[in-house]
Amino acid sequence: MRVEVDYDLCESNGVCMGINPEVFDLGDDDVLRILRPQITPATEDDVREAVRRCPRQALCIVETEGTDD
Repeated sequence: MRVEVDYDLCESNGVCMGINPEVFDLGDDDVLRILRPQITPATEDDVREAVRRCPRQALCIVETEGTDD
């Protein structure tokens, strides 16, 4: 699985970065970057929380084809 952002919806509120700054980052240009898009057991709970709490519902989890993750 991986996390993706819809930049047409994202307002760079930074809620996701507050949940896990190792996965999500807001640069000096206020553009959200996903630093680690692959979801691991260590990041899964945080990523799911970030998706749930995103004010604009700009984040989503997608299944990665051809793998079990």
